Amino acid sequence: MPGRSATARSRIVGWMLLLLSAALAVPTFGITIIWQTELDRQVDAQLVSEADELRAFARTSRDPHTGDRFTTGASLLTAFMRVHRPEHNAAFFSIVDGRADRRSPGSAPAYLDENPEVVALMARTTDTHVRWLDSPAGKVRYGVVPVQMAGDHTDTRLALVVFRDRELRQERHMARLLLASGSFALVVAGLASWLVAGRVLAPIRLVRQTAERISETDLTQRLPVRGNDDVAELAETFNHMLDRLSGAFIAQRQFLDEVAHELRTPITVLRGHLELMDEDPDSQRGQTQALLFDELDRMRRIVDDLLLLARAERPDFLSPGQTSLTDLVVDTAAKAQALGPRRWTVAEVADVSVHLDEQRVTQALMQLAVNAVGHTGEGDAIEIGSRLWRGRVVLWVADTGPGVAPEDRERIFQCFYQGGSAVPGRAASGIGLGLALVREIAQAHDGVAHVEEAPGGGARFVIDLPARHPTTEGTFCEQDLDSRGRGKNRRVRRKRAAP
Repeated sequence: MPGRSATARSRIVGWMLLLLSAALAVPTFGITIIWQTELDRQVDAQLVSEADELRAFARTSRDPHTGDRFTTGASLLTAFMRVHRPEHNAAFFSIVDGRADRRSPGSAPAYLDENPEVVALMARTTDTHVRWLDSPAGKVRYGVVPVQMAGDHTDTRLALVVFRDRELRQERHMARLLLASGSFALVVAGLASWLVAGRVLAPIRLVRQTAERISETDLTQRLPVRGNDDVAELAETFNHMLDRLSGAFIAQRQFLDEVAHELRTPITVLRGHLELMDEDPDSQRGQTQALLFDELDRMRRIVDDLLLLARAERPDFLSPGQTSLTDLVVDTAAKAQALGPRRWTVAEVADVSVHLDEQRVTQALMQLAVNAVGHTGEGDAIEIGSRLWRGRVVLWVADTGPGVAPEDRERIFQCFYQGGSAVPGRAASGIGLGLALVREIAQAHDGVAHVEEAPGGGARFVIDLPARHPTTEGTFCEQDLDSRGRGKNRRVRRKRAAP
């Protein structure tokens, strides 16, 4: 793990140095190339200017000894070099019949007229194009200007030489200064970025260290939150995650403890009666078997409810489809009448079709009906209804029982929480998983389940779901008119008239 953190730090510093190097290198080399290109242009212009001056000198100058025009090219070039000195890092020399003749006064970085190969090369040049030449003083830009005088048959030419690399000395010195200062800036930036990256990654290392100290039995570790930047938000998010994990682990331990407690009772009953069956007379054997089967059924219901709660987090828990709320409510009311002798009514029905899992919602309503029967007596009223309200589907089961105390309205949907019975002398039925299943089914539909006081007294359990793709029932039947529309409408009307 430390190596991984160091690698992240090294990568951050490496990328920063790479970007800074590119930011320094691109303008440095770009400026150097521009300087060199501009210098080459100036050197070429200088050679062309020197050649033009030679031509102008040949047209206007005369021999200072005789006062006449120059008769030989050699004397013309000698006089030209005497009165026209080359610029810095430049030199002139004349070539007569393939041999170096005269040299311009002053010092030069290198004396090319002393090199027979260079002289021979320039003596063979037949045009005035500017060319490159390697010399001990570096790259040289040169041009050759032939000179032909009337009556003079010698091969005379003037070699114009500019030592380009010497001209670049200042520019190269500036480039080296830029590179040196850039390198120093890179070193300083590297050290600064190493320190900054360490400070930036410190909270992340703290997250890792805290995560290493966390165990299933110790979820009290939290990160200090400082500032309001992204790192502070990361620490706050991590703390929220730990809060959720802590709550989940506590709920899991509590859930397992309650499951063990609830299953321990029927197992003890079964074991005790099985041990006494051999001692019981035959007349009581049937009663014992009935009691055992009842406990086994109770255990099976507990296991089925636990499995259903476990499946509530799976993506295949729901199988939604287009469902008529009218059929859903009326069918549930018809099924619920078998739960107990109560005054069952359908209070209100929304004539719409929405996208939901009909079986799961029916299961939730039936569970609410079972809960209502357990908290009412014979002759009490239980109503089931549905309504489309502001883009949401509201389904409810209301009863005229004692209701739910305000302090219990939140806890009543928790696993294994059991409220009291409305009927004197009757113990609370079930183990407290029914309303938890209702809550999970509602949340799986992105909805909520809650309990409130009924308008006429008692409790009203509500399932509030988002209405996805709502259409009127008539439109829904219009789409399936041939297969099920007419029959279903008639059946719905009969059921709606029954209450």
